Amino acid sequence: MEKLISVIVPVYNIEAYLPRCVDSLLAQTFQNLEIILVDDGSADTSGSICDSYARKDGRVKAVHKKNGGLSDARNAGMDMATGEYIGFVDGDDWIDQDMYRAMYEACEKEQAQIAVCRYKQIRTSSGETLVPEIDAPAGNSVSLSKTRAMEAYLCEDETYVIYNSVWSKLFLAKLVEDIRFPVGKNSEDIMFTTKAFCRMERLAYLDAPYYNYVLDREGSIMNEKIGQRRLKDEIPFWREQISHLAKEGLTELSDKAAYHFYRRLLFYYIDFMESKDTRYFAGEITKELRKEKENIRRIYKEGYVATGDKVRMRLVLAFPFAYYCAVKGYDKYVIPLRTKS
Repeated sequence: MEKLISVIVPVYNIEAYLPRCVDSLLAQTFQNLEIILVDDGSADTSGSICDSYARKDGRVKAVHKKNGGLSDARNAGMDMATGEYIGFVDGDDWIDQDMYRAMYEACEKEQAQIAVCRYKQIRTSSGETLVPEIDAPAGNSVSLSKTRAMEAYLCEDETYVIYNSVWSKLFLAKLVEDIRFPVGKNSEDIMFTTKAFCRMERLAYLDAPYYNYVLDREGSIMNEKIGQRRLKDEIPFWREQISHLAKEGLTELSDKAAYHFYRRLLFYYIDFMESKDTRYFAGEITKELRKEKENIRRIYKEGYVATGDKVRMRLVLAFPFAYYCAVKGYDKYVIPLRTKS
């Protein structure tokens, strides 16, 4: 008998997208599912759509609650879940029919507590589908140790590509039974995934893009002003991640996570400098980096830190605008010359 998978779907004002999402769940080749649709106080017909599916199929449960945001809806679903595995699907996305069978079988085969797959990006405005290049070893799944999986996740590995997003993962329910999403925050997946990874022993990595992620839905949280989101929620969560790893005794991984956090801040700085409307945020990024000056000096002595990153960090700490000009000059003059040659 196959174990039960609980799939939690937060729903908020997505009447145009929800049927496609739920239909993709009902069409799964893995049938032993508990599909929990959490209507987060929708003002459109989303709640009625949830009820309609619950009447049609006994595997579907419809829950209605006051609006509390994505994290609160997911938490409500977790409180109801009875499966031995837990998955998440956002209500405006959909999944390929073999996704949960492949992830379930990978977990069982590898004795892994988490399975991860790749995803496709969908632009609804143009109908364009962006499929990732698959660099992972051939085969249905690869078993990764906790250390290797965490390095891939924290250090932005190009072979085993693992993002924060919970919707590309299947979790053993016991592993995450007391982990919840922070309510009222964006970038909520960062700490949920980090805490789960700290507890696992093995991870099953699948090199197939089973999940279909909608990039440009109107009203999506991900389409809010990115500068505000990064400064308000994302950066504090990256800091919390680094601190949590250190508390778990994973000192080297904590330092590597910090290194990639600092690299990320350098990219954010350039992005924010591109427009007058966001240059205020660029100034806030330099303040964040200066707060970390002593830690940066310590970590940037490590052998895994690229020489180019050391040069860039020194420049942005001393002369931020000069760093921006250097990057733009490189993009304008050096890259075209290399392309011609």
